[in-house]
Amino acid sequence: MSGLKSALRAISAPYEPDLVMAQARALSRQIPLMYIMLVINSLILAGSYVGSAPVAMTVYVPGALTAICVGRLIFWWRRRNRVISVDRARRTLNSMLWITGPLALGFTGWAISLYPYGNAYQQSHIAFYMGITTIGCMFCLMHVRAASLIVATCVLVPFTVFFSFTGHPIFTALAVNMVVVVVALLVILLGNYRDFNALVASRSAIVQRQQETQRLSDENDRLANVDTLTGLPNRRSFDRHLAARLADAPPGGIAVALIDLDSFKSVNDIFGQITGDRVLVEVAHRIDTLRRPGSFLARLGGDNFALIMDGPTSETLLQVTGDLICHALRSSFELPGATIHLTSSVGFAASHVDDTAETLFDRADYATSVAKRDQRGKSVVFNDTHAQEISKVRMLEHALHTADLDKEMYILFQPQFDMLLKRTTGFEVLARWKSPILGEVSPMEFIPLAERTGMICKITQTVLRKALLVSKTLPRSMRLSVNLSAHDIGSATAIESIVALVESVGRPCRIDFEITETAVMRDLVQANDALLSLLALGARIALDDFGTGHSSLTHVQRLPLDRIKVDRSFVADVTHDPTSRAIVKTTIDLCRNLGISCVFEGIETEDQLHVLTGLGGSVMQGYLFGRPMREEMVHNHILTERREWGAEPAQYFGNTG
Repeated sequence: MSGLKSALRAISAPYEPDLVMAQARALSRQIPLMYIMLVINSLILAGSYVGSAPVAMTVYVPGALTAICVGRLIFWWRRRNRVISVDRARRTLNSMLWITGPLALGFTGWAISLYPYGNAYQQSHIAFYMGITTIGCMFCLMHVRAASLIVATCVLVPFTVFFSFTGHPIFTALAVNMVVVVVALLVILLGNYRDFNALVASRSAIVQRQQETQRLSDENDRLANVDTLTGLPNRRSFDRHLAARLADAPPGGIAVALIDLDSFKSVNDIFGQITGDRVLVEVAHRIDTLRRPGSFLARLGGDNFALIMDGPTSETLLQVTGDLICHALRSSFELPGATIHLTSSVGFAASHVDDTAETLFDRADYATSVAKRDQRGKSVVFNDTHAQEISKVRMLEHALHTADLDKEMYILFQPQFDMLLKRTTGFEVLARWKSPILGEVSPMEFIPLAERTGMICKITQTVLRKALLVSKTLPRSMRLSVNLSAHDIGSATAIESIVALVESVGRPCRIDFEITETAVMRDLVQANDALLSLLALGARIALDDFGTGHSSLTHVQRLPLDRIKVDRSFVADVTHDPTSRAIVKTTIDLCRNLGISCVFEGIETEDQLHVLTGLGGSVMQGYLFGRPMREEMVHNHILTERREWGAEPAQYFGNTG
């Protein structure tokens, strides 16, 4: 049974798909030529026996065989350029193999049956016909090993046996020659078949490698251009798409929307990264559901998403679109084990003439920052007012970058009055900037800009250098308070520069460094190390704007503090708001229990002062005790206060400045 299976496999089409397709393509070109050759040679042989052999042998039998050949010729000719499947190609090859044997035997039997009717020349023609036609057919079938073997076997065996027993030595020699030639030809054809098979396999391997390379290239392209979490295009894809859309769009033809989730970091902090990722996926889904057909949605990274929308791009329509997005994202996110509420700030900008992708994106980004600053949870469409603001900010940024800080930056001093000692014990140092181009610039403008651009560290060091020079002229009991930014606290290099400045003046250090809660939130460990370095100088640390940040008690517990400054928002309401009074009283008790001092900012009226002193407060700062003043006024303030030493504070509150 196994031998039969092996034989069937030997005369069947191969199983390798690439080899099957290669054989089918080769045969579709060569088999029509084989049938044409076979028909012509057979008709010539039949014609040479007309009049010698019966009509059946010269007309009907060759006619039938020719008809079969013509039918197969038409079959293969129609399929020469047709794309077929592997299964169809394998069936075609198998049918060809099963037809090859009977057809070869048919032509062989017909040719041998003519032998008795011919003379010596005609009989020699039969031998020549069978030999040359067999060789031609084997060459045409050389890419299919089984077909060549079938033709050789079906022709060579009858040919050899028949002509060996004719008794004529010439025909016996022809039979031997035929065997030698066919065997040699088979060896050559089998070698060519192996080479053909190896070539097909090599090409298949090359194609597979190319396909794998293309697959990897496509995958790399997908990873480079698609956000793996949400499946949306990423920032790289967005930038490329925006540039392409802007190049083809008319002025005002497209708009860009930037969507920024508000306070998303707290979601990761409270619920974990996995829940945060689920929220981002749901956010992407909600925005994708709302976007206009044909618009392009991308995730830029983190909790930032972007839309590119085709026209119309009127301010009213963009505002409506933004309101829809904000409303959709305001709905709660119901997740396993958590219900999360978020808001989003959205900024829109429509394209103008000569816009680049960068300028359009920058306008949308600015609108988003305005939304987060002034209308958190809502949308803002970039307009002419925003354009003027950007122009002003850019002018301000250029002036700040090119400023000679030592010449242009100056400092003011606001007194801090101790009600128990009845005298000023220190001053807060306030940075001021007078630009030769812009004139006086408000700290509310240049301080945030300096923080965004990284200039704040240079400003801090300039202010500290000037404050240290002034401190040398003040009474030894006076201390100066200098504010440190988040950049100062978070940078080891900046702290080293500050330490070097203080050490250059010599000790004891009479500087109080004021920090905010937001400044230490980024990295509490780094902040703690930085403050310890400052404490080693003899400096004191004050926590500014207490009560307005996050986890204030945690910061009080973990940071090496000497003083807490209560934010002016509590002081403003302390005369009429019981809650503010309760918070102030709690803060005073907290500081007393921790052994640290407490300073109240923003005191402007005597009513506020009386309430705070009644609650136990002692160190005060505000316009009631003196407005920010220049260095020469500081000395006058101290001298005036000394002359009034022991007088009731109400007699000289507000007299200076």
